[in-house]
Amino acid sequence: MAITVGALREAAAGERRVAITPEVAKKLRGKGVRVLLEHAAGTAAGFPEGAYADVEFADAAQVLAQADLLACVLPPEDAVYGQLREGAMVVGQLRPHGAAERIAALGKRRITAFALELLPRTTRAQAMDVLSSQAAVAGYRAMLIAAEACPKFFPMLTTAAGTIRPSRVLVIGAGVAGLQAIATARRLGAQIEGYDVRPETREQVESLGAKFLDLGVSAAGSGGYARELSAEERAAQQQALAEHLKLVDVIVSTAAVPGRPAPKIVTQAMVEGMKPGALVVDLAAEGGGNCELTRPGERVEHAGVSILGPLNLPAGAPLHASEMYARNVYNFVELMLRDGALAPDFGDELIAKTCLTREGEPRP
Repeated sequence: MAITVGALREAAAGERRVAITPEVAKKLRGKGVRVLLEHAAGTAAGFPEGAYADVEFADAAQVLAQADLLACVLPPEDAVYGQLREGAMVVGQLRPHGAAERIAALGKRRITAFALELLPRTTRAQAMDVLSSQAAVAGYRAMLIAAEACPKFFPMLTTAAGTIRPSRVLVIGAGVAGLQAIATARRLGAQIEGYDVRPETREQVESLGAKFLDLGVSAAGSGGYARELSAEERAAQQQALAEHLKLVDVIVSTAAVPGRPAPKIVTQAMVEGMKPGALVVDLAAEGGGNCELTRPGERVEHAGVSILGPLNLPAGAPLHASEMYARNVYNFVELMLRDGALAPDFGDELIAKTCLTREGEPRP
C-alpha cells in the first residue's frame, strides 16, 4: 500500500504558505506516494484545489488519521499531534529550541519528527535548507518595506525641479537575508553598504555592487554564523558604527542566530544620533531585534527615527515562498523514501542531526 503524505491548512495567525505545492505533489505522486491535503490547504498561497492534479482532499481529522508523514510550514498546535497515527512522521519548521511541551506531545504518539531548522549548513543540505530559502524571501520583502516606509526616494532622480540624491542604505548582517536585501536595494537604485563582523562576507557584499563597511572588528565563527564578540570588540564596534549611522538614511538589520536572542547592535544612543526621518527595519524582531528600541510587530517612533519590527515576512510572498519551501521539504523526504516506503537512514548526517524525536524519544 502506498504511503500517505499529508499537509494541513496552516493555522498560525497571518500564515499563508503551504508545505506541499502542486509541483511537489506531482513529484511525490511520481514516487508512488499518495498525497492527502486538507481542503483549501494551498488557497491562501495562490494554489486552489483545482491546481493540484491527482491529489485527494479531506477535512483535517481525516488527513491526520491517514497521514504516514505530515509536512508543515510552522508547527501545529500540540494537540494536533494527538490526532496523528501512532508512529507517524512530521517534517517541517518545528521551532525546536525550548520546545519541551511540543516534544512531550510528539512522544505520546511515538512520532518521529524532523525539525528542518536543525539541518547542518553543508553543501549537500543546501537543497533542503528552509532557513536559507525563507531568509531570501524575508530579505527581499524587508527592503521593499524599507523603500515604502522611507520618506525619501531610493534612487537618484534628475528632474526639472532639480536633482534628488539617492538614499544611503546600510544592511547589517550579510547572511542570506542580508545579501538578498542588498541586491534588492541595488535594483531600487539606493546607495548601498553592507556590514558584517565576518570578514569573509566582504567579497559577497561587493559582488552585489555594494560597498563593504569595515569597522575594524572581526568575529568569524563556525557553521556560517558569527561568534559572540568580546566586551572590548563590542565597544569598538559600537563606537565606529555610531559615527557611521549619522550619515545613513535607512538601516535594514538581519543579524540572527536560530535558537538565541538576536544580538543588540543598534543602541538607543545610536538611533538618537541618526538623521531626522531615518528608518530602521529590524528583520531580527522575532528574536528580540538588533535594535534596542524594536518592538516585534510594531512601529516605534523615537527622536524622529522610525523603527519597524516586521514578523514572518515570508508569509507576505506566499506563492514563491511556498514553492521554495515545498521543494526543500521534498528534497528532505526523498532522502527517506526506499521502494515506496519511509525508511530514514539515521546513519545519514542530514537525517540524524535534523531528527527532533525518534519514535517519540527525544534525540540527544
